[in-house]
Amino acid sequence: MSADLYYFDYAATTPADPRVITSMVNCLGIEGIFGNPASTSHSAGIKARDLVEKAREQVALLIGARADEIIWTSGATESNNLALKGFVEATGTSPHIVTTCIEHKAILDTVASLERRGCSITYVAPDESGAITAAAVSAALRPDTGIVSLMLVNNEIGTITDIGAIAPIVHSVGALLHVDAAQALGKTSIDVRALGIDLMSMSAHKVYGPKGIGALYVARGAAARIAPQIHGGGHERGLRSGTLATHQIVGMGKACAIAMAEMEDDTRRIAALSERLLTGIVALDCIEQNARSCSRVPHTLSLRVDLTGFLPFMLAADLGVSSTSACNSADGTPSHVLLAIGLDKYAAARTIRVSMGRYTTCEDVDQAIACIRQTVNQCRLIVR
Repeated sequence: MSADLYYFDYAATTPADPRVITSMVNCLGIEGIFGNPASTSHSAGIKARDLVEKAREQVALLIGARADEIIWTSGATESNNLALKGFVEATGTSPHIVTTCIEHKAILDTVASLERRGCSITYVAPDESGAITAAAVSAALRPDTGIVSLMLVNNEIGTITDIGAIAPIVHSVGALLHVDAAQALGKTSIDVRALGIDLMSMSAHKVYGPKGIGALYVARGAAARIAPQIHGGGHERGLRSGTLATHQIVGMGKACAIAMAEMEDDTRRIAALSERLLTGIVALDCIEQNARSCSRVPHTLSLRVDLTGFLPFMLAADLGVSSTSACNSADGTPSHVLLAIGLDKYAAARTIRVSMGRYTTCEDVDQAIACIRQTVNQCRLIVR
């Protein structure tokens, strides 16, 4: 980590694990396994293909899937587009789509584009705790509902959606269930079969793998209901053409294998750090945790500070936090997630997202506590 920054923005991206980097470097250069996985007429291609298939198995094991149900993509955004646009195109109609108003922009912008094509969209709102409930999803379903898209873990407030309770309701009307698991992979246990998930998007860079690689889980029964969005060669069961990036795929596979082995310990340690942070700032009497009563992962804290001027001071400090998701930061708008859970635009503007990960230490947390306290005291002096 940079000597001048304490990093608390793991929800935006994670550093690649050194073990992941080593596995990737071994796939580059003339001394490595650099071949095209589709070139199976010689050993260089065959070795690359074998590594790709091993990585496919590693991803599948982490989520309880079969290896042939994993389709490589460039990341969760592409996976979301393939799932939703691919479904609509395959139907040949304009089906009703259900999602929520607290989804990532990769979902919201995609369904907005489908609405312009004639699809009808229903946006489910969270309850007062910030949760998307089975009852709310059920109320949104219609006889012509074709697909429901829900985030498993919210990227801004860390809340967990009860997918297991929702899936049977979605399937009762014959619809597919797509899940955006970009923020859930490696943080909470996922079994796609037990949860009843048909399609699930994943991204490597949220789980200590490289940027630019992700996957879409496509259940065997759902594959025929998805049309490819990238053509040219018929790769990946015909769903996503293009030369496979062996080094990136190997990196994602290794990251998932590490998560499989270490997720439980990582989560337990991060939960303790999260509690340490909250305990350290509770005495300030001006900070509230958003959606605190909802089921959640401990990695992400959404903290609302009831002090004018706090955010500019906080973001200028040597603390790598964010004011919202990376996508909202790019356009400078208030967080649609925070507005949806009941905050007004002023409260949303006084919220910071603190997200921790594998390399967060007790010393980092103590530094964050000291920085937050100092910033609060600065604001109070100015107000006086």
